[in-house]
Amino acid sequence: MEQNISKNAEKTNVFVYVIAAIAALAGLLFGYDTGVISGAILFIKDQFALSPLLEGMVVSAVLLGAVIGAASSGQLSDRFGRRRVLIATAIIFTLGSIGTAMAPTVAFLIMGRVVLGLAIGVASFAAPLYISEISPIHIRGALVSLNQLAITCGIVLSYVVDYSFAGGQSWRWMFAIGVLPAVTLWIGMIFLPPSPRWLMSRSLADKAREVLSRVRGTSDVSEELTAIQATLREESGGWKELFQPWLRLPLFIGLILGLFQQITGINVVIYYAPTIFEFAGFTSAAVAILATAGVGIVNVLMTIVAIKLVDRVGRRPLLAVGLIGMAISLSVLGFAFSLPTLTEALKWIAVGSLMLYVASFAISLGPIFWLIIAEIYPLKIRGRAMSLATMFSWICNLAVALTFLILIQKLGRAGTFWMYGAICIAGWFFCYFFVPETKGRSLEEIEEHWHSGKSPRELGK
Repeated sequence: MEQNISKNAEKTNVFVYVIAAIAALAGLLFGYDTGVISGAILFIKDQFALSPLLEGMVVSAVLLGAVIGAASSGQLSDRFGRRRVLIATAIIFTLGSIGTAMAPTVAFLIMGRVVLGLAIGVASFAAPLYISEISPIHIRGALVSLNQLAITCGIVLSYVVDYSFAGGQSWRWMFAIGVLPAVTLWIGMIFLPPSPRWLMSRSLADKAREVLSRVRGTSDVSEELTAIQATLREESGGWKELFQPWLRLPLFIGLILGLFQQITGINVVIYYAPTIFEFAGFTSAAVAILATAGVGIVNVLMTIVAIKLVDRVGRRPLLAVGLIGMAISLSVLGFAFSLPTLTEALKWIAVGSLMLYVASFAISLGPIFWLIIAEIYPLKIRGRAMSLATMFSWICNLAVALTFLILIQKLGRAGTFWMYGAICIAGWFFCYFFVPETKGRSLEEIEEHWHSGKSPRELGK
């Protein structure tokens, strides 16, 4: 009997990994459609003779769509299920990729980018939510972080595609390639099961048991179903419940963690890395894109490290180390830009600093924000809470994208990067005092902790 259970557990793990990998394609599309504009815009602005305002609108349109998508999709996810929402997201990604690739005018291109942003906004919370609700406790952190790995892979893929088509200035093909992973996600999600936790929230207990038994590889899932059911009885699940006194602290933590994920400057690197490298002395657009791809590869590799460590070391230690590394790298980059005599050396200081910065982000705020907001909210309002935190994160992302070049003009290059470094230090203090350690805790245990009224730092003890 024990041997059979062991074999079933092994099969379960494989199936869970397959589920997570397919769902994480939403993250790959998130990363691809976020990063592809950094190379494409170099040629779009020439073809359409864009003013600085229109250039900013083309870059930022996807963020406007992401805010709308994140704001409007939480209730849909709770009503129709995470799986169905991800299928709809794949369709939107497909339509957006085709639309931007075929855009005849700037207005059409901006609208296509808004459509892609809608899909990104939904995917940014629906994918980690779905993965977290279907994962066993002991590998939940790694599997949810797989979504962040997919995001980084999507960003690198976008840089590689940008570089491949840079010679012919074929920016339309840069967008069109996004159709391939979108269709793959669309087809893959059709064959995956709904979240058992969502099924329980819809009073579909028999179906939830069937799915959970399949995922866990054993029919003995009564204890887990009972724990889920107990939490459902305590919550009514509306927006009013989201702002109950006992939930205000986790809501605050999710919002502020999303704030720090963005205003510490990561998307300055994603959207403007070629521009930063041109500031540092790289004169060729293709070479600047290639250097950016190197930074993207570091992002992927260090995200893999984070996946290995997040369930062993924990969330809080990785956040602490990562934020310190981000602050140091931004300080060095700012120092290099403050010395005009560093000409040739500045190129490589910029590359090295950005690599250290991205590596530090990849083991900390990158995956852990999405993991934390998938863990700290009660089941019945999890979709709404994650939607709110994600929407706020995208609003901050939009603000960073719109203000970076203005800050460069007002504060100078050195001052701008020093400012981002100071924000990283503030983020370190916030994480130290407020972010809980959720390693090894079930979602139901985390919910009970908030009910008890104890401080966030006591959860991991």
